[in-house]
Amino acid sequence: MQKTSFGELYRRGRHDPTQDTVRPQRKHRLLGACRSCVLVVDAILFVVLFASCLRFQGLTAAAQSARNPAGGLPTLTTARAAHSLTIVEAKRGYPVHLRGVVTYFDPDYGTGFAAIFVHDATGSIFVKQPSALAGKLFPGALIDVTGVSGEGGFGPVVVDPQVSIVGRALLPPNPPRVSLPHLNTGAEDAQWIEVEGTIHGVLEYNHSVTLRLEMLDGPVNVALIREPGAIYSGLVDAKVRLHANAAPTINANGQMIGVHLMAPNLSALEVLEPAPGDPFARPIIPIDRLLHWDQFSTSFHRVHLRGAVTLQWPGLSLCIRDATRGICMQTDQDTPLDAGRVVDVAGFVGTANNEPVITDAVFRSTGGGQPVAAEPTTAEKALIGKQDSELIQIEGQLIGYDLTSSDTTLLLSSGKTLFPAILPKSLAGPEASPWKIGSRLQVSGICTVGIDAQSHVREGIAVTKSFRVLMRSPADVVVLERPSWWTPAHAVLLLALALTVTLCVLGWVVVLRRRIEQQADLLRESEAMFRHLALHDALTGLATRLLLQDRLNVAMESAKRRGTGLAVLMVDIDKFKDINDTYGHQAGDEVLRVTANRLLRSVRKEDTVARLGGDEFVALLPGLTHLPMVEGVAAKIVKALALPIPFDGREVPVSVSVGVCASTAEDLHADALLKNADAALYNAKASGRNRYQMFNPDTVSSETE
Repeated sequence: MQKTSFGELYRRGRHDPTQDTVRPQRKHRLLGACRSCVLVVDAILFVVLFASCLRFQGLTAAAQSARNPAGGLPTLTTARAAHSLTIVEAKRGYPVHLRGVVTYFDPDYGTGFAAIFVHDATGSIFVKQPSALAGKLFPGALIDVTGVSGEGGFGPVVVDPQVSIVGRALLPPNPPRVSLPHLNTGAEDAQWIEVEGTIHGVLEYNHSVTLRLEMLDGPVNVALIREPGAIYSGLVDAKVRLHANAAPTINANGQMIGVHLMAPNLSALEVLEPAPGDPFARPIIPIDRLLHWDQFSTSFHRVHLRGAVTLQWPGLSLCIRDATRGICMQTDQDTPLDAGRVVDVAGFVGTANNEPVITDAVFRSTGGGQPVAAEPTTAEKALIGKQDSELIQIEGQLIGYDLTSSDTTLLLSSGKTLFPAILPKSLAGPEASPWKIGSRLQVSGICTVGIDAQSHVREGIAVTKSFRVLMRSPADVVVLERPSWWTPAHAVLLLALALTVTLCVLGWVVVLRRRIEQQADLLRESEAMFRHLALHDALTGLATRLLLQDRLNVAMESAKRRGTGLAVLMVDIDKFKDINDTYGHQAGDEVLRVTANRLLRSVRKEDTVARLGGDEFVALLPGLTHLPMVEGVAAKIVKALALPIPFDGREVPVSVSVGVCASTAEDLHADALLKNADAALYNAKASGRNRYQMFNPDTVSSETE
């Protein structure tokens, strides 16, 4: 039997003639059923795939929205993560969602914003919110915060926040103890920290209280929100432990130049050693033992001194002397005292120049005593420095007055030494200015010396370079000799008469001529010295108002001839009174001197810089061919004078406001230039200070109306 393959049978079956009538019908039915099944399956698969795609897209969008609500930036959920951003990253506006406790809350931070420090398990961060939206937050509130990262004055902060209170919590316990040098590195910016020290002073304001805390490694100011009914004065001289947020002190360029602390209230302060109930309870210390080896530790607490009053400027200064020596102190107490009255003084020991001083002093009278006699001295002896804070009596020739000072300030010469004698305006009275220039005076008062900070003495001893006399009343000035009648004009007249009367006195004439020449030289030197003092400020060496007016007139004439322009820049130090109140008048003098030097370096050699008085300066820019360049000079001055000024181991923050008036030759008028520059200066201060303002007639007129 012949075998047939499957392929062969298939081919035979397909072409079997007996099947020709049946096969086409089966074929069509089978193909129709297959097509229907395929269409059903395809439809089911399409529906399933479409639903899966939609669900996948929804889940993906939801996940992306939860992860990147701010356009691709991850949400920061801890204070540490938000505060660790760089400034460039913080400006990008990272979304922030925090939950933490409020450690500090000030609803009116002074710039229209509320100050909020929030602390969680990782650290702290500053939250900046408009005051109107601050709500009823309080220290210890547990809050939920959503917002975005932003650039703060120094480090990253949270801005545009939405805050909700979710409960209460205790302030974070056991924060890290830090030192002042570590705080000054900025590493603890905004963080909740702990410090210890002794409170040296309390300044109370309507809304807040500032504590001056003396730590082992330096002083720091602590701000607290004032609580109704709380008594803060009793904290002076108490040793305390304090929990607070560290905050930077910055300049106009966002650079950290110091640090201060912000504590919520008295609940964050623990008194370790209470202040003595009686500030005069400590043993009396001889003045000459202050800051010696065996008494140096007393500088961290109040010391108790007793002595006779040698000078009192009520509300400013008090000087006393015991059996050993004298000392002066800063005090806000204005209780009047008689000279020689014995008083008890309690205060903290500090240093100024090369001698100890007492700060934050309080005093009380013990009764009795007699006036201390002034010790006669000379300029050479005063410059040795051993008579600092002592009552002295010295002679000198009056060569002029310091007209830029608000107090009565006599400028005296003794030999080759010039020194000022100062009498406060409040003590001067109408009889304080009858002394004629050229008079020989005897002046009594307290001697205060200044050291040469640039001198390096190998043995470690300070070198005195100047001194001044602080007077108590006009009675401290005694006229010994009035100005001589002898003048060059009188001498020539007498010489002419002598020559016409007789020639036999020729020998006498020779002697007389020599005397005349000597007197004329002396008068010329005195006149030159007085002219210089009249035209130049004694403190800064700048031109005075008189010299400025002369140079302004010359500049205007030159501008009219040449068809050029000129500009006047009025410069005023911002909040100069606060500098004097915070750092002292010596720091204020240093700020004025440094400001003058920086002004001179900021203008051309042909320009004139003058001091009008107090903290007000003027820069005159003549011969301008392109007036818009004045704005560059003003901006340069604002930037140069915004740098902090070092003084006595500290940085004094400084900024200035500048008013600018520039004019062409056809519009020049001296009074208008100065008046318009002053008006522009007023606008610069009203706009926030630390800036310059060009004079705008439309703005001035609208303000006047």
